[in-house]
Amino acid sequence: MSSLLFNMGFSVNWSWFAALSCLLSMGGEVWCDCTDTGMQMEGGSYTLTKQLQKGSMLVYQCPSGYYPYPTLVRLCQLDNTWRPAPKRFSPQRCKRVECPDPNVLEYGNVSPPQEKYYVDNETTYECYSGYTMRGSSTRVCLPNGKWSGSTPICSRDSGDHCADPGIPAGASRTGNIFGIDDRVRYTCNGNLFLVGSSERVCQENGQWTGKEPACYYKHTYDTPLEVSEAFGSSIKDTLTTLESTDDTQEGRKIRIPKNGTLNIYIAVDISESIEKEHFINARDAVTKLITKISSFSVTPNYEILFFSADIIGVVNILDFLDGKAILSNVKNTLEKFEVGDNNTAGTDLNAVFEHFLERMAIIKQRAGPEGFKEHRHVLIVFTDGAYNMGGSPEPTVKKIKNMVYMNHTTERETQSREEFLDIYVFAIGAEIYDDDLQPLTAGIGKHYFRMKDIENLQETFDEIIDEEEVKGLCGLHKEYDTYDKDSKRKMYPWWAYIIVQNERPKRCLGSLVSPKFILTAAHCFTFGDLPEHVTVEINDEQGRVKKVKDFKLHPNYNVNAKAELGVKEFYDYDVALIQLEKDVRISSSVRPICIPCTQETSDALQLVGESTCKQQEQLLLKNHLEKLNFLTKIGDSVDEKEVHAKLGDNRDDCIRHALQAPGITTDNPKVPVTDNFMCTGGLTPFRDHIACTGDSGGAVFKNYQHRTIQVGMVSWGTKNLCKAGGMVESVESSRDFHMNLFRVVPFLKSVLGNDTQDDYAPLQFLEN
Repeated sequence: MSSLLFNMGFSVNWSWFAALSCLLSMGGEVWCDCTDTGMQMEGGSYTLTKQLQKGSMLVYQCPSGYYPYPTLVRLCQLDNTWRPAPKRFSPQRCKRVECPDPNVLEYGNVSPPQEKYYVDNETTYECYSGYTMRGSSTRVCLPNGKWSGSTPICSRDSGDHCADPGIPAGASRTGNIFGIDDRVRYTCNGNLFLVGSSERVCQENGQWTGKEPACYYKHTYDTPLEVSEAFGSSIKDTLTTLESTDDTQEGRKIRIPKNGTLNIYIAVDISESIEKEHFINARDAVTKLITKISSFSVTPNYEILFFSADIIGVVNILDFLDGKAILSNVKNTLEKFEVGDNNTAGTDLNAVFEHFLERMAIIKQRAGPEGFKEHRHVLIVFTDGAYNMGGSPEPTVKKIKNMVYMNHTTERETQSREEFLDIYVFAIGAEIYDDDLQPLTAGIGKHYFRMKDIENLQETFDEIIDEEEVKGLCGLHKEYDTYDKDSKRKMYPWWAYIIVQNERPKRCLGSLVSPKFILTAAHCFTFGDLPEHVTVEINDEQGRVKKVKDFKLHPNYNVNAKAELGVKEFYDYDVALIQLEKDVRISSSVRPICIPCTQETSDALQLVGESTCKQQEQLLLKNHLEKLNFLTKIGDSVDEKEVHAKLGDNRDDCIRHALQAPGITTDNPKVPVTDNFMCTGGLTPFRDHIACTGDSGGAVFKNYQHRTIQVGMVSWGTKNLCKAGGMVESVESSRDFHMNLFRVVPFLKSVLGNDTQDDYAPLQFLEN
């Protein structure tokens, strides 16, 4: 009998009896669990946050292009029932993702006409005669419930001050006059809700205030790529709201200033309504964000907390202001934080913003009203928006705005201060309370993102951060593969390919060390080579192939210097600098690597005060077995090899293998391998990669504090195991020898640090 009940679902009487039994046992602290009867979903699956215990959230999952229907989540209540309760006549299933109705286009046609539009459906837009199309003429319904491209608009030159702002799919608009101070208002149709500005005003500059609205279903979400694009990929001036190509968007980024004070306040929701996976992803995203920012020559102040019913402070911004906080400790604390025994039963979102407001008040008191004007504030909150205590945070957010905006009342005064406050709300979790979160992000510089998956937020944060002011800093790079055509360039933006076309054509690698100079190996050149024989390939915005003005070899380089001592080809001082005819265009894909003994490298290593060359070397080459990397060319791209430099006590055993190299007859390995070389290769204690033909001249580098520092250069080896490049591993006796750049600094300084010429900007080398 009982098995029949479970298969067919509870009867009303059985459900009432179970609930009554549960209530009768509550006095003895015995709670009833929910059951998984009737929870199954056609075409999908579910997970439970606390098995079937009270307070557990059941979260449904569907394949891409589908969403759970009729509900996204269910909550196990004290009386062993689920809220919302499953319905016998509306079973849980995966439903095809639907996009908002595009048939809102004024003065044009949408085809094909359909009652509903699902994933992969394509629509075409055509304007009536006399009207001009702006936006996308074709759009595709995407798996996240949005249309590809931009809103199509049919308009004509009517003499209005502002362009027709259009009507997003699924929306209705009131207002058809677009003169100065005229307003348009938007609402969403059916069961859609509005994200963005419900009201926009035509300004004197011909632009609309606010952000173009969009109509979302509950299953609609923003992808990391869309979050990135919302800030604009080519914004040059981040201090003002900029117009974009479609006249309807705006872009903002977190500005990384060379000077000034940047305060970043971060809060992560750890309440019961947030799944553990979402918490871990949010915590890791925060760690990646502060790691990314720390790679710049700026030191923002951080306030980082986790919250539910209580505020759990992880990092106090006042410790930063007092000089007590160490960033490495901050990251360690973040990485180790677990929800653990913290009270996660309730959620007080207002307490988060009250906490931030209190911190700002203390900063203002310390800095004084004038000093506080120079402080920029960035608030980043990860939450689902559910709160059951503390009330709405909206009034507190208004107080924060008033404090930063200096209580200015006129619209123009407020706009002059809006650049000093950015609020980013990342809506995470299975069920998001949009109506409570969106008011927090109203206005310029306030952004609301509805995230399904925040695992890829590192890419998003890279785009949020505006590197325009600091893009020329050495050693900046992407730390992950973006899987686009420029991915390897962004990971190794300094690598260059050198071709010498003379009697004996040669190909080498090199590294961009300043906008006008490439560092490579001297042996890439032979007697009789001239600048016109040399080309450098480094693909910037101006093209791929660069012409060469001149090249200089180290004055002590002499391949025949020790022929009489049993070394047929001697490669000491194997370095050269190539001067390009024109500066390369610096960008995220093309920028210089850091080299030893420059002030920029000290900044990258975060050495304070008057640093020395020795300090840099001790920091970068401090171990007797130092893990380093260099590149090998594969097709039109590169790949990264890993080696271990044997230093100190390990060096002698490594360099003895040089005696096995062709053309060496001396029995003293220190004759061909001077102190200017680093030795890598072999099988122990790690199997290194080996250098191939064509790897010569490439940077031997180390990533430190998320900046790339070149410490050496590929020169020569004992065995030719690979003639065409590639990822080849060492054998037991194969060894490579790399020029140690710390030993050739005088040559680098004589060229790159030359301040007696006007042809290029010199690098600043350290005095000691």
